[in-house]
Amino acid sequence: MLITGDPETARAAERSGVDRVFVDMESRGKQERQGHLNAHRANHTLEDVERVAGSVDRAEVMVRVNPPGPETAHEVEAAIEAGAQRLMLPMFVSAGEVDDFLRQVDGRVPVTLLVETPAALARLPLYVGQLGARDQVHIGLNDLTLAAGLDFLFEPLAGGMLEEPARMCREAGVPFGFGGVGRIGNGDVPAEWILAEHVRLGSDWVILSRSFRGTGGPGEERADPERLREELLRLRECESALRCEGADFFERNRARLRERVFALADA
Repeated sequence: MLITGDPETARAAERSGVDRVFVDMESRGKQERQGHLNAHRANHTLEDVERVAGSVDRAEVMVRVNPPGPETAHEVEAAIEAGAQRLMLPMFVSAGEVDDFLRQVDGRVPVTLLVETPAALARLPLYVGQLGARDQVHIGLNDLTLAAGLDFLFEPLAGGMLEEPARMCREAGVPFGFGGVGRIGNGDVPAEWILAEHVRLGSDWVILSRSFRGTGGPGEERADPERLREELLRLRECESALRCEGADFFERNRARLRERVFALADA
């Protein structure tokens, strides 16, 4: 998945093999939660949804609405009318909020539930069975890390917090993904190590970091199509190689990732 509200970047992403373009309309509460982080914070609009939806042919257009609230039903209607092919619900805490969202969407498009609060993670068994054949779960690490009082983005992964949710999703037949990934050969925790954890846990996708678009500056939208294509090819080649590895490799990778993450967190 690539987050963008820019039609040119969406087209370049699709040509490069990105499966889903992620238009992000979530704004309520995000600055207060994440304002101190060097993290993605978009403020895309319905006009961006329309332009992106009109710019791609194959890639799915997913729109993240705001957390559950009085305006959710209106946001659902407006996003679908603008061309959303999938909706994402962030920052929910209860199975009741999931029920309300599913009722508001009413099967018109599939949904992705963004599990990023400890309550939503703990209550996964209460709602995962309600999801339809095309619905999905994504575990968001930024807000989960903050809400759990942790210091570093990948501590939930290193500490085993994703093990049981991943198992539940696999057993329920619900596709899931988590977090994001940087370019191969980059990162305080190498992207290859993170990608290996996706393979081990059975994740189906990952969000591409801002670094795939260029320098990774907070305001940067436009992507270099050739660079995006090359970096995505390297990512897929790494994934293919990882899928040939055995269980011993993944346990060694898990151990080194845990050591690096907790060292960086000064836990």
